[in-house]
Amino acid sequence: MIRFVALFLLVLPAAAHATDAGWALLRDGGHVVLLRHALVTGTTDPANFDIDNCATQVNLSARGKQQASKIGALFGARAAPIERVLSSRYCRCLDTARIAFEAEPELFAPLDLLKSDPTEKAAQLAAVIKEIRAYSGSDNLVMVTHLENIVALTGVSPREGEAVVVEPQGDGLRVLGRVTF
Repeated sequence: MIRFVALFLLVLPAAAHATDAGWALLRDGGHVVLLRHALVTGTTDPANFDIDNCATQVNLSARGKQQASKIGALFGARAAPIERVLSSRYCRCLDTARIAFEAEPELFAPLDLLKSDPTEKAAQLAAVIKEIRAYSGSDNLVMVTHLENIVALTGVSPREGEAVVVEPQGDGLRVLGRVTF
């Protein structure tokens, strides 16, 4: 038990530091944020899944809706300007974006859950990287997506509602910072 507490106390300052560094980047603007959707009610979409019907999908939980609201409030309080919000077409991502940023996000299908076919998956990831490379705004671009997409793009495994600040590097992306909510 003592080891667990000691480990927790060592990790806590590192997480706080990562969050502070992430906010510093976002205040400056001009960055791209991969935001994992907020907390959800289940783990997998049901067999009758329909991208156009939220009743057939895993959706935000009550805590997830509160978390999305907190995300938006903190972006405002920390003066992190948002230029555009792109979202996966899944309801949990759309609702995270709508609640957090109080605007209708742009649908961007490459942010949907990754395809199982390797060729389709590679095309999806390439489309996201292309969009990130093309971004040159002075405020921040937020892309609301899923865990497996962020892992595939960055190697980072964010918690629900966590933001990963990235920039293009070589053929992929480099993680500049993270923000937890």
